[in-house]
Amino acid sequence: MIRVVLPAHLRTIARVDGEVTLDVEGSVTQRSVLDALEARYPTLRGTIRDRSTHKRRAFVRFFACEQDLSHEQPDDPLPDAVAAGTEPFLVVGAMAGG
Repeated sequence: MIRVVLPAHLRTIARVDGEVTLDVEGSVTQRSVLDALEARYPTLRGTIRDRSTHKRRAFVRFFACEQDLSHEQPDDPLPDAVAAGTEPFLVVGAMAGG
């Protein structure tokens, strides 16, 4: 099981409390995790990634194992601890301003 932590506003949209767990077939990558997340919670489609290009939204960041994975390739494997379910994949709303 893959553990995913969403920011509060996305938890509200998906109507979930706390952490989400997902079954991911095959390689555990950003793409496969987000595909599984959007399949299970269709209301999240277009909130994390653009609906047509599937590129990460500008003010959304991805973290795991204390690493910023936001600029990694979508098909790069996530850390083993995420694939094993011992560490969560974090979707974070970035802050802007000064």
